[in-house]
Amino acid sequence: MKSLTALFIFISTAFISNSQVYKLPDLGYAYQDYAPFIDAKTMEIHHSKHHQAYVNNLNKAIVGTALETQSLTDLMFYASYRSDVVRNNAGGHFNHSLFWDNLAPVLVQTEISAELSLAIKEQFGVLDSLKVKLNQASMGRFGSGWAWLMVTPDKKLAISTTANQDNPIMDVSKERGIPILGIDLWEHAYYLSYQNKRADYLTALWSLTNWGSVSAKYATAIKDSLLIEIEKDSWPALKDFHKVMAQTFHPSESGNLQPLRTRSTELLTKSMLLRISVPPKSLDKKELHDALSRLEKACHSINEQVNKNAKDAVLIKAIAGAHDIFHEVQGLCHD
Repeated sequence: MKSLTALFIFISTAFISNSQVYKLPDLGYAYQDYAPFIDAKTMEIHHSKHHQAYVNNLNKAIVGTALETQSLTDLMFYASYRSDVVRNNAGGHFNHSLFWDNLAPVLVQTEISAELSLAIKEQFGVLDSLKVKLNQASMGRFGSGWAWLMVTPDKKLAISTTANQDNPIMDVSKERGIPILGIDLWEHAYYLSYQNKRADYLTALWSLTNWGSVSAKYATAIKDSLLIEIEKDSWPALKDFHKVMAQTFHPSESGNLQPLRTRSTELLTKSMLLRISVPPKSLDKKELHDALSRLEKACHSINEQVNKNAKDAVLIKAIAGAHDIFHEVQGLCHD
C-alpha cells in the first residue's frame, strides 16, 4: 500500500538498513506560544511525555520484527491483525502528529482554502455549523478518544469519533476515511487548564486551529489512493474470499494441496457470496461483475475436480488460474 507521504510529512522517520525507527516530531512553536488556549505545561507534558511514550513503545514493539519495515499506514490499516501494543502506539503516534500539525498561534495561522470551504458548505452549511457538529461528537464520546473530520472513500467530508488511540484509517473503525483534523479527547490534553470541562477546552481549541493546514491535508486526501484501499477493505465479501484464496493458493505454490482439497467447497461458497454481494459504489461496474462471474466458475471447476480426486498438477493449474482472475478483480478495484 502506498504511504501517505505528503499527508504525513510532519511525521518524522529515520531509515536504517531498510527499517524505520519513529521519532518524536518537533512542534512548530514553543510550548508557551499556544497559551492562553492551551497552557505551556500541558503542551510540554502532552508532547514530550505522552507522545514520546507512544513513539518509544512503538519502536520497542516493532524493532527486530517483520513490522519494522512496514509503513505507519500499514501498521494502522491492518490494526485488527496487530497486537494491542502496536495498534495503540502506532495510532497514538499518528494521531498526535496530525493534532500538532493543525495547531498554530492565531497570528501565524493561514486561511482555509476555497476547495475546503466549498466542501464544508456542501456537507455542513457553514464553518460554524461544522464546529458545532464536531463539538457535539466530541462531547458524545465517552471516556478517552478522538473526534475526527475525515475524507470518506466517496470524497465527502464526514465526522466520526474513535476510542483510545484508534482512527478512521484502521480496519477496526466502523466509519473509515482519511482524517484531516483530529481533536484529542484524552483528559491529559486539557486537564491542567480546564479540569473536567471538556466543552471549555473544545471552545478554546478552535482558536488554535490552523485551517490552512487542514486545507492542505484535504487537498492531499481527496487524491490519495488510500481511499480506494479503504473502500475495498470495507467490502466484507471481498475480504472473506481473499482470506480463503490466500490460505489455499499459497500452500499450493510449494506443492501442498491439502488446504485446497479440504476447503474447495468453502472457496466456492465464498466466490458465490462475493459475486452476489454489492460492491462499493465507485467499484460497481460491468467489468468487475464479469470478472466475479468468471471467478465463481473457476472456483466451481476447482471444487468439481477436488471431488473427482484430480491429480495435484491439475489442481495447481486450476487454483493458479482462479488466482489470476482474482488479481484481475483486485486490479479493477484500483482502476
